Amino acid sequence: MMQWLAIAGGGALGAVARFWVSGAAYGWLGRGFPFGTLAVNLAGSLAMGFLAVVLSERLAWPPEARAAVLVGFLGAFTTFSTFSLETLELLESGAWPRAVVNVVVSVGGCLVAAWAGLVLGRQL
Repeated sequence: MMQWLAIAGGGALGAVARFWVSGAAYGWLGRGFPFGTLAVNLAGSLAMGFLAVVLSERLAWPPEARAAVLVGFLGAFTTFSTFSLETLELLESGAWPRAVVNVVVSVGGCLVAAWAGLVLGRQL
């Protein structure tokens, strides 16, 4: 039960953080491309890789605390379902070059970001 509450609390904070970060990215870069979704997915992937190592191997956080951060906060912070919808909207509007760029940069970038987070976490 404690783990569920930890995940719920982390999820609430992650959702608010996603709203702020994506809004800031859209405010800075505009809405011609899904920059807000891309920003949170890249940041979330980097954080997931880094914190997965640091919280379990370096700091030995208890399972409930790790779940609050990794499952709750980062699960709500990243937006792969939004990425999917926005990509389909680009395709439906005929902006297929932007849709392709979004898929390549989001998937490739998030894999690279998660790998970079793992590397950074292991270097501590």
